[in-house]
Amino acid sequence: MPEISSEEPRTLADLLPDAAERFGPEAAFLFKNEQGVWESVSFDTVLSRVQDLTLGLIDLGVKPGDRVSILGSTRIEWTLCDFAVMSAGAIVAPIYQTNSPPECKYVIEHSGARFVIVEDEAQLEKIRQVKDQLPHLETVITMLGRADDAVSMDELMERGSKADGAVFRESCEAIAPEDTCKIIYTSGTTGPPKGCVISHGNYRAMLDMTEAVDIIGPGETTFLFLPLAHTFALLIQYGSLDVGGRLAFWERDQLRIVPNLSEVKPENFPSVPRIFEKVHDTAIATSAGDGGIKAAIFNWAIKVGKKVNALEEQGKEPGMLLARKHALADRLVFTKIRDIFGGNLKLALTGAAPIDPEIIRFFRASGVPVFEAWGMTETSTGGTANLPGASKVGTVGRALPGVEIRIADDGELLLKGANVFQGYYKDQKATDETIIDGWLHTGDLASIDDDGYVSITGRKKEIIITAGGKNITPVNIEALVKRNPLVSQCVVVGDRKPYLVALITLDQEAVARFAAEQGTLDESSAGDSPVIREELEQHIEEVNTHFATVEQIKRFQILPVDLSQEGGELTPTLKLKRPVIASKYEEEIEKLYAG
Repeated sequence: MPEISSEEPRTLADLLPDAAERFGPEAAFLFKNEQGVWESVSFDTVLSRVQDLTLGLIDLGVKPGDRVSILGSTRIEWTLCDFAVMSAGAIVAPIYQTNSPPECKYVIEHSGARFVIVEDEAQLEKIRQVKDQLPHLETVITMLGRADDAVSMDELMERGSKADGAVFRESCEAIAPEDTCKIIYTSGTTGPPKGCVISHGNYRAMLDMTEAVDIIGPGETTFLFLPLAHTFALLIQYGSLDVGGRLAFWERDQLRIVPNLSEVKPENFPSVPRIFEKVHDTAIATSAGDGGIKAAIFNWAIKVGKKVNALEEQGKEPGMLLARKHALADRLVFTKIRDIFGGNLKLALTGAAPIDPEIIRFFRASGVPVFEAWGMTETSTGGTANLPGASKVGTVGRALPGVEIRIADDGELLLKGANVFQGYYKDQKATDETIIDGWLHTGDLASIDDDGYVSITGRKKEIIITAGGKNITPVNIEALVKRNPLVSQCVVVGDRKPYLVALITLDQEAVARFAAEQGTLDESSAGDSPVIREELEQHIEEVNTHFATVEQIKRFQILPVDLSQEGGELTPTLKLKRPVIASKYEEEIEKLYAG
């Protein structure tokens, strides 16, 4: 084993050696091997592998300050490479595994990466398609397998195993908190992605903040499926290791997320709203499909659970009768919902996009501890969070320790803290517009109540200004439309137009259930179905009752296919790319206004 410094960690490079010193033989990672069995890897083994990889990268020519891109799905090899690059003093410029070859080219070209680490043959092929347009890209490294035009991870580790371990220690110790560890590219909802420069000190500050509120505890298992190219997943990765937790990697299959949760039984499940939406919609639809006494019991149980949860949030306990009802509801309904997540959850944080408060209330009623947090790449992940014992549904929580927040005169949320990034790579103008007098201008419109809880009301760049000059935030309207299980995505349009219209896509699983209930409906042509259109018309009429006339949807169009990242309409974190959608469906939008 490599020698380990006993000094307090200052950077992400010395985080792992410090963790290995404290938790050595304990399990750091869990993953499914080729035999389909969950296998654990100790902190000692992780450090040993990272040392070999680091020395292999140095032998290959990686120097401090070099940019190295990592292109692949969330897996143990990604994490090992991430730590190795940082330990060599280099900077990681991650690429989402779902990115197209041109999108990969953009990150590699803009960051000036000399090296790129790819997961497998499929990701390697993306680089092959653009490599001749990247003269500064010197070497491609593969995590899995071998190729004539790449260096394998096994080769790197073999090189590193023969090198002097003292070089690894010296490399780690030479890194300072102010040194850059990441250039993370934003999702780019309104334009090309910008590279957020994040220092080792930024991430260490973010870890201190989350550990102060016990996001992850020692010995706890955290299930991770989020892309490691995203700052949320990276923070969870570092946080788990720093406190001696276990990180369980998914099987890289969307259909296996729920089965994996049942097998791993994690205490922590960081996620995005879409996962909770799908589980919620399936549970509701299954109950409705059961009908009769089963549906009645389900609905009764949820009502009881919400009453109890509301009392608990006020610091009160239910009376004897309500407590008995709750115990019965728990036995008949709630245990089944909790078992979907493994039955052991302590904290399920949702972030990256807004979530419908009703979905949170549903899960809280069932005893599934879903809490909404807020942050952005520019804050090195976080800024505010709801947590057990300190939460308000419908808000994104209170400022984390060490974070200052306030609302600007125009309603924009401003933030200050040691976790605020260093600026945008190669874009001083954008940096100066975003960080003013030490305050990060987040671009989010928000309010802060008397208890310090923050409510996000929209994005400044997404505000719709109608032809009549009314300012409208579309996200709140879209959230209510999406409460219908048939709706997968909703995009409200109306900038410089006389009224609002909506583009709607259908959830195919919900459509299949709806078609089975109707009997005569052909799910393959559901978008043209008068029955589904009538169902959505009634739903939108109900949604409109919650808004002023100028904020109501007057007409809508069901699109033939769902929005997706592959189609270019969604970011990797499933946010809407509104300009792309408006351009792609310009004809459909114009027809809604022509009729």
